[in-house]
Amino acid sequence: MTQGPVILAFDTSAAQCAVAVTQGEAVLAAATDDMARGQAERLLILCEGLLAEAGKSLQDLDAIGVGIGPGNFTGIRISVSAARGLALGLDIPAVGISRFDALRHGMDGACICAINAPRDQVYLQSFDETGAASPPEITDLSSLGAYDVPLIGSIGADPAYPTAVALALLAGQRYRTTTARPAPLYLRPADAAPARNAPPLILS
Repeated sequence: MTQGPVILAFDTSAAQCAVAVTQGEAVLAAATDDMARGQAERLLILCEGLLAEAGKSLQDLDAIGVGIGPGNFTGIRISVSAARGLALGLDIPAVGISRFDALRHGMDGACICAINAPRDQVYLQSFDETGAASPPEITDLSSLGAYDVPLIGSIGADPAYPTAVALALLAGQRYRTTTARPAPLYLRPADAAPARNAPPLILS
C-alpha cells in the first residue's frame, strides 16, 4: 500500500501547463500540456483530471507544490495565485519551489541549472557537490561556454524528473517545515512598462 503525503503540484512558468500528483515517492499521475497561452483556463481542469486519474480528491491533499519561476511573468502569477487560493480554501500548506530546485532534484555532484530567458539570455543557478546553491542570475547565452560543470535544463542535459513531478516530490519533503507563502521568483524586470500619460481624472 502506498504511504506518504498526497501532493498536487503544478507549474505554468514556461510555455506549458505541467501537473503531477504524488503520494510519498510514488507518482500517481502526471501530464504536461505544451501551450503558449491559455494556462489559466487549463490549469484547474488538468488538476481535476489528474486527481481523478490518481483516485484522489482535493480533500485528500496534504499540501500543494508550485513552481515560482523564473520564467514567464504571467505564467508564474497564474500558478502562484492558484496555489495560494487552493491552499487557503483547503487549509493546507502551499510550498513554493524554484525551477532550479526542480531541475536539480535527483541529480548528484556539482552542476548548473539553466533555463531559457528572453533576448538570448539564460537564467542560471549553480549547485556544488553538497547541493548548496549560489544566488540565481541571468546572463547572456553566449557566456555558457565559460562553465566547466554539467549544465542541466533547457540548455544542457535532461533533469532526472519532469518539472511537476520534481515539484511534488520536493513539496512532500518540505511542506511540514515551510511557513512562507509561495512568492514569484523574478530575475529580470517586466517587459511591460507603465503608461507615460497621467491617468484620467475620475469625476465623482
